[in-house]
Amino acid sequence: MHQPGIPPASTGTSVASTRATRVWREYRGVLLFLVLSMGFRSAWADWVQVPTGSMNPTILEGDRVLIDKHSYGLRVPFTLTHLTRGADPARGDIIVFDSPADATSLVKRVIAVPGDTVVLAGEQLIVNGVPAHYSAGDARELDSLLAATRAASPLVVRETGAGPAHDILLLPGRGPPPFPGLLTVPGGMYFVLGDSRDNSADSRYIGYVPRRNIVGRATRVVLSLDPEHYYRPRAARWLRPLD
Repeated sequence: MHQPGIPPASTGTSVASTRATRVWREYRGVLLFLVLSMGFRSAWADWVQVPTGSMNPTILEGDRVLIDKHSYGLRVPFTLTHLTRGADPARGDIIVFDSPADATSLVKRVIAVPGDTVVLAGEQLIVNGVPAHYSAGDARELDSLLAATRAASPLVVRETGAGPAHDILLLPGRGPPPFPGLLTVPGGMYFVLGDSRDNSADSRYIGYVPRRNIVGRATRVVLSLDPEHYYRPRAARWLRPLD
């Protein structure tokens, strides 16, 4: 028997259901927008903040970089499962990928693709038997580097011949890590390096990058904030292409 003053259990359930329905009607537009937005960022395009100098001078600490996530195939949102294959990463592409060592999101440059041979003889890169050539790079890039990096007396060098031409950074006081010798990149794998050759945790440390770990291609700097000067905008770098 129902006791006076105590509402039936069904009444409480009905009230909760009514409240949930009201909340859904009021906020379903916001929730739908959030789900679609996260899905878009997961599978189509996104941006990432670069916290380290491993890609100096091309990418600086504090750059926010636009990532094209569908250029290498459309993925199921929030997964590494591809719905379409898309293009394969090419030598010279700057890619974002999940590190095979610890799943950390990294930004590096593709140096060698499946089937390529690669060796670093000191600072000289050799891909498929073709040695890279080096000349003076754009010294103006040094002005944008963080003070700690400038204190190491870095050199901006133009690398050509073994892949698309681009500037790299050398730190004469540090030098490159030992290289094991001539490597042949296995199928489905990629060999990547940071443009700051003497200050990058890349394939020399973490090994080859599997194709399925590659999240997308970095295309341009969307905006840049200087972490050494209270995150002052570096307006000259905004919308700067990375090609």
